[in-house]
Amino acid sequence: MYREKVVISAKVKIVPLGNGAIHAAGTLWREAGLLRPWNNPWEDARKAIASPSSVILGGVRTGDLVATTMVGDDGHRGWVYYLAVSQEFRRRGIGRLMMTACESWLKARDTSKVHIMVRLDNKEVAGFYEHLGYGGEEFLFFSKRLA
Repeated sequence: MYREKVVISAKVKIVPLGNGAIHAAGTLWREAGLLRPWNNPWEDARKAIASPSSVILGGVRTGDLVATTMVGDDGHRGWVYYLAVSQEFRRRGIGRLMMTACESWLKARDTSKVHIMVRLDNKEVAGFYEHLGYGGEEFLFFSKRLA
């Protein structure tokens, strides 16, 4: 399982994050513009860390958290959330490294497909995923807030 591996590249070490890193992860998510008023990212993080079917991976460089991603498996497919790279470290391959770590974590769980949701107005991020070989699919995505 991925939790036993540590990946080091571009002087970034990828490790599973624990509850002690939630504040730093949330700060990075805010910097990357991932937060929305209706989401509670700290609660999302606590749930992901506590669940055996998800993990938050952190990219650490010289002791500082410079990247994060949350990855989970719903039993049928994988999902990636909160991929963020600190502004200072973008365009250095760290986002690709984080996605490779997500894919490795999912493959270790015999997950054959990964889904990523990108807001329609986020063209730069859509281009990033297309560059990594991800493609858009034609389907309607429905949601309903229960809270």
